Amino acid sequence: MTIARFSLLACTALAGFPALAQTPEEAVAERDSIIVTAARQSSGAGTKTDTPLIETPQPITIVKDDVFLSQGALSISDTLNYVAGVQANPYGPDSRVDGGFIRGINPLQFRDGMRDLYSYYASIRSDPYNFSQIEVVRGPASVLFGNGSIGGLVNMVSKVPQFEAGGEMALRYGSFDRKEALADITGPITDDIAGRIVARVRSSGTQVDHVPDDRVMIAPSLRFQPDAATDITLIGLYQEDDGGSTSQFLPVVGTLYPNPNGRLPNDTFIGKPGWDRYDGRLLQGTGIVDRQFGEHVKLSLKARYIDSDLTYFTHYPNSYSNPTNPYVLLNPQTGMPVPGEDDRPLPDPAQRTIGLYSDGSYARMNVFSTDNNIRFDFDTGEGIQHVLLAGVDYSWNRVRKTNGSGMEYIDIYDIDYDALSDYGGGIPNPQFASHEDTKQSQIGFYVQDQIRFWDRVSIVLGGRRDHVRTQAAGEPAETVNATTFRAGIIAEVVRGVSPFFSYTESFQPLPGRDGAGNTFRPTTGRQYEVGIKLHPDDATLVTVTGYHIKEDNRLISDPANPLEQIQAGTSTSKGFEVEASRMLPGNYEIIANYSYNKAELDEVGRQLDNVPKYNASVWGTKTIQANEETSLRLGMGVRYSGRNRSGGIITTPDYTLVDALAEVNWRSWRFSVNATNLLGEKYYAACLSRGDCFIGAERNVFGTVSYRF
Repeated sequence: MTIARFSLLACTALAGFPALAQTPEEAVAERDSIIVTAARQSSGAGTKTDTPLIETPQPITIVKDDVFLSQGALSISDTLNYVAGVQANPYGPDSRVDGGFIRGINPLQFRDGMRDLYSYYASIRSDPYNFSQIEVVRGPASVLFGNGSIGGLVNMVSKVPQFEAGGEMALRYGSFDRKEALADITGPITDDIAGRIVARVRSSGTQVDHVPDDRVMIAPSLRFQPDAATDITLIGLYQEDDGGSTSQFLPVVGTLYPNPNGRLPNDTFIGKPGWDRYDGRLLQGTGIVDRQFGEHVKLSLKARYIDSDLTYFTHYPNSYSNPTNPYVLLNPQTGMPVPGEDDRPLPDPAQRTIGLYSDGSYARMNVFSTDNNIRFDFDTGEGIQHVLLAGVDYSWNRVRKTNGSGMEYIDIYDIDYDALSDYGGGIPNPQFASHEDTKQSQIGFYVQDQIRFWDRVSIVLGGRRDHVRTQAAGEPAETVNATTFRAGIIAEVVRGVSPFFSYTESFQPLPGRDGAGNTFRPTTGRQYEVGIKLHPDDATLVTVTGYHIKEDNRLISDPANPLEQIQAGTSTSKGFEVEASRMLPGNYEIIANYSYNKAELDEVGRQLDNVPKYNASVWGTKTIQANEETSLRLGMGVRYSGRNRSGGIITTPDYTLVDALAEVNWRSWRFSVNATNLLGEKYYAACLSRGDCFIGAERNVFGTVSYRF
């Protein structure tokens, strides 16, 4: 689909909302805090000092919870659907992990400014209902956050207690038999102590047969303010998920490419019902202390401990041995493949029988992290203000895994689930299980000076030194040291027009080894960026930016073994982004984005695997007052993702999705219906040259009844 067609569809969607009466006063006040102050929003994700976005020489997007929930977000990945420069769910909806690309590169995930995850398939997904906003930093942030991705980071900001009583309770029902109860209650306990509790209980299926998505989440928190200068917050979390994998790794031949037996249904499940699972338990405790010393000095202390257990049992078809024809002929007596002259299995002329890997693992992850800094505000002349930040952060994590695997064969078009082994309810072939026990610690020292000249020009200078130590059981420890720098300038040259320029660096140690046993080297990167922020009023913020990124030692799939990874030499990402948010007369709220990203491996000169060059989206809402007690809110969004390629040989087509919202507010009640992929577009999110395809999100409709107080 062309960009012109996308623009026409987007404009048509927005034109469907007539300019009618104003919203009720209460609804206006609520949404004013979300949209009208867009140009003056502040974020700690870019500078750790809650700097207004229009004074930060870097593109940062803040997505408030009211916005991403109205857009139908059910995961952290979903909250990024309408953010410039981001490809959310690049491999389709994944019930195991939250995924996305920022500028073609995997970002790191942070919670309240501290890194949240340290290994794949060792923990469960975070719950978006637990956060007041999601902050997306595009471009490196290593100077402040330590080892990190060159593409950027996603920071989730926890809901914290408020000293004004309020809250909501909600019930929800939707597609795939989704049944949920939600609660968010806050208020004062004493004059100087407030509490909050956020909870979700869910029983649900998914778009894949035999894959549940059940969850119990409870997050209690306390806030203590003994005086005006002291703020202490304690946040707890208990979360238990009972689920499975919506990623079924279906073969390319039978999905994107034709098979004489037809196309495999999108809900195909290729595992063992009752054995396949992605079950996890997560415990977290966080403490945050802010102490103001006079008007010019502030001390901030943070610490968190994480304890995570995960059981992950899954199956996936062997599309990798022969991606263009993975189906094998079986000997009816032995049930094993018939070998050919070269000892490779003979192909199945019916193209039905395929090898099926079984994989089971137990994982345990423990994390301790802390970030402590002190801020000094001072002047060095008339109209010259400094915000000097100096800090130290430390993290320690340990990941332990036990893994077993096996192989069976199935007719993928008529799977005999009863014939598949359940391995006694445990991992396959435990006598041959592999064991992993890796510890990593990191300490970093950072300093940053934000200089504001005449309340019009801001300069940001920063530097950081990191020391990282990694040790796998039975192997010598490996240490890495790195120094990263940052510099940027933004100036309001005329009212509402602020061009900016920045240079940033990144550093990210990588655990693990390649198939030859070589330890992965840290990835490093550097970015130059130039842009402009337009903010003619507090209701408008438009950011236009262009960037050039160089990344060294990027991980890619090993052409000789698709199940392993190797490190490439250098990759280059360059492109531009446009992001706009605006409250229009008549209570229209508009968010629009466009991104172009040319991301290539320098050695081969082709686009990075499964990274589209083009993305665009637009989301709009309109609130209509029916009477003094009742209002109607309508919303619609359109998302476009360009085609993506893998290995230079497989092209996954582009797709366009439509989302919608209808919401009625009556007194303290809210009745809403959300729909994502409203038109039921059937598409593949990504197909890989190694031989498998990932199914795109199906239509998902759910209704919610909530009571606010």
